[in-house]
Amino acid sequence: MTRIPINRAQAKSQDLAERLEMSTAEMGLAVRTTNCLEEQGVFTINDLLHCTRDDLLSISNFGEKTLDEVYKALEKIGFDRPRQAK
Repeated sequence: MTRIPINRAQAKSQDLAERLEMSTAEMGLAVRTTNCLEEQGVFTINDLLHCTRDDLLSISNFGEKTLDEVYKALEKIGFDRPRQAK
């Protein structure tokens, strides 16, 4: 039986797609943070990456510390977000 190897670009693309579809609950955030995001309809990493800093800070009970928690969690799974000055 011959196996067809998957090239690296295809594997990276598949990995990226899987990470984008990951639930925000799987990121290791505090339960309160996850609840805040889900109340605003942010359920996946893809949803989260489409939110601006101001979008996130406009969520009730979502402040700078929570924003920093989210950015750190994104970095752990390979998504760097620019941190803006206050």
